[in-house]
Amino acid sequence: MSAPPVVDLPIEDERLAQDLADGMAAVEKLLRSSVESEDAFVTEASKHLIEAGGKRFRTLMLLLAAQFGDATAPGVVPGAVVIELTHLGSLYHDDVMDEAQVRRGTPSANARWDNTVAILTGDYLFAQASDLLADLGPELIRIQAQTFSRLVQGQIRETVGPKAGEDPVAHYLSVLEDKTGSLIAASGRFGALLSGAPADVEERLSRACEAIGVAWQLGDDLLDVASSGAESGKTPGTDLREGVKTLPVLYALATSSDPRLNELLSDAVAEEDVEEALTLLRAHPGMVQARAELAAWVDRARTDLSGLPDIPARAAFMALCDYVVKRSG
Repeated sequence: MSAPPVVDLPIEDERLAQDLADGMAAVEKLLRSSVESEDAFVTEASKHLIEAGGKRFRTLMLLLAAQFGDATAPGVVPGAVVIELTHLGSLYHDDVMDEAQVRRGTPSANARWDNTVAILTGDYLFAQASDLLADLGPELIRIQAQTFSRLVQGQIRETVGPKAGEDPVAHYLSVLEDKTGSLIAASGRFGALLSGAPADVEERLSRACEAIGVAWQLGDDLLDVASSGAESGKTPGTDLREGVKTLPVLYALATSSDPRLNELLSDAVAEEDVEEALTLLRAHPGMVQARAELAAWVDRARTDLSGLPDIPARAAFMALCDYVVKRSG
């Protein structure tokens, strides 16, 4: 079975490129088999988002991190599947909370079936992840529990919103660290631990991966405003339509003196006003501020990565940092 496409990351080292391709294929095979059940419907619902695709970004991070130890160690592939199952399970739940109708270009599980099926399928994926994790040892179990706690707390804090007097930008970034960055940090930590990499390497990889994860999400924020649909493959203004206040919007609301822009961004933007809102937002300095924040997170990652052993995987991580900046425009 071939591996799914990942980010457009130039890998100059042929051996590393082959190792990553082999690892992605092995993860994909175990990912699919790990959700199979004696009940055909459970299997169908569980494979729904797996078959819809996805970049397997977290798998890539874990496999790159494993290169700093023994990348062929027996726990590396199951560890990547644990991370992917956790991510997928969270997507089933996210779509219920967001009342999303589409995920990865296909009807969401809650749209295809109903909320109950989607919630229970997410729970099933978490259970299957725990089953695999049990064979990886208590340290990995503890890291996964701590990561899941951060992920859920981030989601809760996003739902509740900033406290009275709290800086909305600081709140938003801290939510991203927990909701998005924590699981990507765990990817780097899992890869290092399961491959037997040194402790200092593990810490650097965990911090760098978390920073890359936050930067990646900030890039998505920018793409939703700045890109055309043809460039990104996504419909521009999706967050505006849903009333999601991403970083460019928060910066604009904090500094804009344009009453029309403030009016448009104060709530979900009506379909007939989306183009106007995008035009005004693209011209606002908040976009520059958001790009600067993304660059700062990437610089954090580069600082940790620069202290790693000089092997092809480090160069690949550095190329990934460049890619995260480039894709945001």
